[in-house]
Amino acid sequence: MSYFKPDCYKKNIFEIDYKKLKKIGIKCLIFDLDNTLGLVSNKNCPDEAVKLIKKLKKDFIVEICSNNTTGRLKPYLDELEIDGVSWSFKPSIKGVYKIRKKYNLNKKEMCIIGDQIVTDIFTGKRYGIYTVLVDPLGVKDLKITSLNRVIENFILKRYKKKNIFERGSYYG
Repeated sequence: MSYFKPDCYKKNIFEIDYKKLKKIGIKCLIFDLDNTLGLVSNKNCPDEAVKLIKKLKKDFIVEICSNNTTGRLKPYLDELEIDGVSWSFKPSIKGVYKIRKKYNLNKKEMCIIGDQIVTDIFTGKRYGIYTVLVDPLGVKDLKITSLNRVIENFILKRYKKKNIFERGSYYG
């Protein structure tokens, strides 16, 4: 079950202490797309996320790793002037592996940030990189995500019962 407990948990991407991440040696931030950077219904990256990513690019390599299509990802990549991996099939480690190899990174230098325990956090834990969970930006999910949320709720109930982790109790 420890494969599903994030190293850090924050309300959203704006609450993350990026200075702390840099201090512990993180060089690459890998963001999930839907409900992490923008709502599922957003065609482009929200203005506040654009400002944050442009600021982060001064100190980090910034990438997006998404299970979504190339067509869905491209407007974000173009607007943010970053690279990313579509069709990553998280919790497969394929996407984060590609990013690691591309930049010749050590796993200790990588961090994945996302809103789903079953995909984003599980991927990061399986690959051995730092994980940050954020609350989903919206309630609307992709259809496949609905199944993931059912599994996630089961995990969260077990974690809460064992006093391991609870949504809304932020840390890190």
